Amino acid sequence: MAYSDSEISAFDGSWEPNMVANLVFLTRDDREVLLIHKKTGLGKGKLNGPGGKLEAGETPLQAAVRESQEELHITPTDLERRGELHFHFADGLKLFCTVFTGQHFTGTPTETREAKPEWFAYDEVPYDRMWEDDQYWLPQMLSGESFRAWFCFDGEAMTEREVRFGDL
Repeated sequence: MAYSDSEISAFDGSWEPNMVANLVFLTRDDREVLLIHKKTGLGKGKLNGPGGKLEAGETPLQAAVRESQEELHITPTDLERRGELHFHFADGLKLFCTVFTGQHFTGTPTETREAKPEWFAYDEVPYDRMWEDDQYWLPQMLSGESFRAWFCFDGEAMTEREVRFGDL
């Protein structure tokens, strides 16, 4: 499905999400990132960072910590907000996602019913096993850049994109 200019431009003002979520990308030694093999929910079968929907009354940061605890049995201790993702899906899902990064956590990344953790070197991240949009913002985020991004999807196929780097 192609999106009209009015749908893309809706991201600049009138676009409202119908789901709010978060993603967490933990790193070590400024050379590896912790990804999960997602076993449930949106993106099942893909690699991603841990994360998920906010519960009532939660801030994005609180949800990011909770989701990391639930999915990997770890507690991030130094998360920083690094980006914003806006997704418009052809089926009507409009997802806003806050992206966090951090280097420190307590516990050991452990496989759960929701996720299997795996560390990847920055230059070996398997983008072909991730959502198509990740290749357009994740490398720059891992190098320290902040970003805002807008993507349209028809199923798992990306049809439109815009990524802006710089201060949030």
